[in-house]
Amino acid sequence: MIVRISGEGQYRLDDADAPRLNELESEVVRIVDGGSEDGFKEALAELLGYARSHGTPLGDDELEGSDVILPPADTSFAEAAKEFTGEGLIPD
Repeated sequence: MIVRISGEGQYRLDDADAPRLNELESEVVRIVDGGSEDGFKEALAELLGYARSHGTPLGDDELEGSDVILPPADTSFAEAAKEFTGEGLIPD
């Protein structure tokens, strides 16, 4: 699975990492849907950190289609409210 973090790059993750990545993304969605910023930055950082720590960065010369596109680390709560809604960003 190829995960892109916007403005940062792409990471190759094992398909076995998909359930945990989905759980972390669902937590961000839950926080955003709740309408309170409490815990948002931490949840987003955990999601992005998981992709970074479990993924292998793709080189600049490797162009792959992304299966998942995550927002950058500096995404505001207001911006996230537009992106992380309903089913979230990660397709089932």
